[in-house]
Amino acid sequence: MAQAHLEIPFGSSKLIIESGKLAKQANGAVTVTVGGTVVLVTACMASKPREGQDFFPLTVEYQEKTYSAGKFPGGFFKREGRPTEREILISRLIDRPIRPLFSEGFLNEVQIVGTVLSHDGENDPDILAIIGASAALSVSDIPYDGPVGAVRVGLIDGQLVTNPTFTQREKSTMDLVVVGWGDGIVMIEGEANEVPEEQVLKGLQVALDTLQASKNIQVELRNKIGKQKTKVDLKQPNVEFVKKIRELAIPRLSEIYTTIADKAEREAAVNGLLDKLTIDMDAYAAFNKDGHEVSPEEVKAIFETLQYEIIRGNVFNRGLRADGRGLKDIRPIDCEVGVLPRTHGSSLFTRGQTQSMGIITLGTKDDEQLVESLEATSYKTFMLHYNFPSFSVGETKPMRSPGRREIGHGALAGKALRAIVPSKEEFPYTIRVVSEILESNGSSSMASVCSGCLALMDAGVPIKNMVAGISIGLISDESHAVLITDIMGLEDHFGDMDFKVAGSRQGVTAIQLDLKIKKLSMSLLEKAVAQAKEARLVILDKMTAVISVPKTEMSPYAPRIVTIQIPQDKIGEIIGPGGKTIRKMIEESGVKSIDIEEDGKVIVASPDQGALDKAIGMIKGLTVEPEVGTIYDAVVKRIMNFGVFVEFLPGREGLVHVSELSNKFTKDVNDAVKLGDKFKVKLIEVDEMKRFNLSRKQAEAKA
Repeated sequence: MAQAHLEIPFGSSKLIIESGKLAKQANGAVTVTVGGTVVLVTACMASKPREGQDFFPLTVEYQEKTYSAGKFPGGFFKREGRPTEREILISRLIDRPIRPLFSEGFLNEVQIVGTVLSHDGENDPDILAIIGASAALSVSDIPYDGPVGAVRVGLIDGQLVTNPTFTQREKSTMDLVVVGWGDGIVMIEGEANEVPEEQVLKGLQVALDTLQASKNIQVELRNKIGKQKTKVDLKQPNVEFVKKIRELAIPRLSEIYTTIADKAEREAAVNGLLDKLTIDMDAYAAFNKDGHEVSPEEVKAIFETLQYEIIRGNVFNRGLRADGRGLKDIRPIDCEVGVLPRTHGSSLFTRGQTQSMGIITLGTKDDEQLVESLEATSYKTFMLHYNFPSFSVGETKPMRSPGRREIGHGALAGKALRAIVPSKEEFPYTIRVVSEILESNGSSSMASVCSGCLALMDAGVPIKNMVAGISIGLISDESHAVLITDIMGLEDHFGDMDFKVAGSRQGVTAIQLDLKIKKLSMSLLEKAVAQAKEARLVILDKMTAVISVPKTEMSPYAPRIVTIQIPQDKIGEIIGPGGKTIRKMIEESGVKSIDIEEDGKVIVASPDQGALDKAIGMIKGLTVEPEVGTIYDAVVKRIMNFGVFVEFLPGREGLVHVSELSNKFTKDVNDAVKLGDKFKVKLIEVDEMKRFNLSRKQAEAKA
């Protein structure tokens, strides 16, 4: 098998694509290397479609092997198991831009597998995996109309930087992953810290210019060692049969999509018409030829095509959408906060027939999520989880763990809100946002952004600015390109684009583009960005009318967290031998937790203000240096023959000698005091062993 080795500049390094050495039994296989990061990507195709297959079964599996970074997998079994959230998200990054580049009607199963073989901790494998998937398909015999190029663009100190390293990205205020085909863009995934639209568009233009090199190297690779593409028989329906279905369906179908705006009524009417077309298959006997009998599935496929034509034709010719809206109209919006009595924060955001309930849970350091990745181990203090139960679309299906779609939508909404969440220093809580989708008819991820923002404000989280999100769609053909605002499910299914933009009034916080066509021009993308901003400002006005600033009072059920600073040399005293002291303070005060950081920062958490005050007093008592001559309130803890031991500061005990108990002669200490007695004492001495000697009689004399 022929081998090839090609290189191009890549950020501050170079990108190397090699093929013909590894995984030679795959239809196509390449390795992509930058620095010490190496990704192997393979592409395989089934020899023929499965019986009854009516959709294109593309699967993408991205795997980060821990050995690539010289690490062991976490957990008991010490081997990789179910995919991590990051692996799922990168699998989606690979899938989304290549899926539109397979011919409609191609039904052979295709599987892409990306495996990280080596990782240097500086160069992210995700861009390499996207380029590798396209390259593996390009050199294979799989019918694929690529290649695509990919690039990451960051914004560091006001400068756009292409393919930054992990270290550089720590300083970046924008992170865009952009994939392009031809002279246009096919996929965007990004987040930003309220970056203005103009700057985002500049980043996208730089990305489009830069990614051409990664596309061109694949063309060169294909020309050198590429296999001849397999010819696939794309089944075409009988022209006369299509004409017959059209005659039977078009009049009523046109009526449905111009007169019925309600989703449920419209779906019932469409399904009723389809039932009529498939109930008597004998009516199509004339089209049964060469032993092939026309099936209900073939009728359904043609019926689907007719819906596609009518919905798009109404937009092109009449500016009419299926629910009667204009091209830029947003569905009716309703917002509420404080909808649940016992949660730490809650909201309900409804846009048309899409409804998201946002719920906030505030936690302590103990609730942070440990994230183990190839480059580092870190802790997440902010997370957003998106749930999409089947009842939200009026269906029944088994309740399983979150699927790839749920993880992807949750990640996008999380990016949108992360930019406005306060830092750990400003707000020392772990924050969990959950979006429960109660109804869905398009763009539930952007509804999750809105409900999440409202719930954060209801919980009293001091967010920087309000954030909202909207989705822009596209209906296009060779002579038309019409952008539509706030797409519903039907327009997502039959349209060409799902372009989601979230942000504040100041700028963008998250952006995502998925296409069903091969590319989107920069000029059309600019219009879509402007249309999204216009709609976002309308939604923000609706949200502001309900709650304009975060609540000043937190839920009584949320933990209270107080941070105090102690000298670093006092950390050992707070912890005590084997943690004995700190455990005792937690037990006696009743707080949930006491956490101490290396710089002397002490974080105390409790839902009970009294317990919180008690714990803080105990900590201060252990860290404050007692001063000779100072009067303290004391409690008797132990009675001895020679005097009593009292606690005069939280956690600090000293001796009041029998001679210092009273101005009168004290024969028996037990006659003078009892356990638990409270009185004032004066610190009269700290001896060489740092023991505290106190006097009751001197304190009383001073009083």
